[in-house]
Amino acid sequence: MAVVPLASRAQFGRGYMDDFDNQQYEWTVDPAFQEDVFTFARLKHQSGGGFGYYSRRESWAEDAPRADVILSFRIHQITSLNVRPGFNPIDFTKEELEKYPFVYFSGVENMGLRNEEALALRNYLLSGGFMMVDNFWGDAAWRNFANELKRVFPDREPKELSIDDPIFHIVYDFKTKPQMPTAGVYERFGIFYDPNRDYGVMTHAPHYFAMYDDKGRIMMIICHNNHYGDGWEHEGDDATYFHVISEGMAYPMFINILVYAMTH
Repeated sequence: MAVVPLASRAQFGRGYMDDFDNQQYEWTVDPAFQEDVFTFARLKHQSGGGFGYYSRRESWAEDAPRADVILSFRIHQITSLNVRPGFNPIDFTKEELEKYPFVYFSGVENMGLRNEEALALRNYLLSGGFMMVDNFWGDAAWRNFANELKRVFPDREPKELSIDDPIFHIVYDFKTKPQMPTAGVYERFGIFYDPNRDYGVMTHAPHYFAMYDDKGRIMMIICHNNHYGDGWEHEGDDATYFHVISEGMAYPMFINILVYAMTH
């Protein structure tokens, strides 16, 4: 299936990026259905490496709020979903997680979970919740995330998805696994991966892993060696980046992931 054409840079330009919170990218949600809309909920987490909890550079917040505002606008624009506008970060608590069937988890290379967070995430996912993990590169980042994931599911292992998995074809038909490069790297070097990372066992190819529940439902998709947030945040920086990355992969694959989550 061909990608639905989106607005070009000529129509939006850099002003769209600079004025992402302009009123023209807001819309009204019917007060009677305030809670009956899709919310792109970004889950806060604790960063390791000396950054501290909610410190000056929180890795959970990388690309925010711009990526979230733009993605929500695009989903509102090109699908029939009712979508909540704006930036919607949520705290890592049972009460917050229960409000959102879909959560986004980003910048996890130095992430560390508290015991209560690991338990809350396990219960959330096994109760029908869905998580998308994004924006981490290389072997060391994978090892850290996999170790933390083991605390959530000591009895389960992530399984790598092949390109034949339905999630790559449910709406948009991908022939190869999509890879979202960091915008600056792509614009400077024309490559799809972050250089100067420790690519060894994992290689610099895109890797998609899934955690399954007991019924075979994907409850977590892990987008390793990918930076979807940049694919949304920086769509207006460069015409080629917009057409190849944002329009060509970042929005279509997110729609695939979202449709899978909503129908399973």
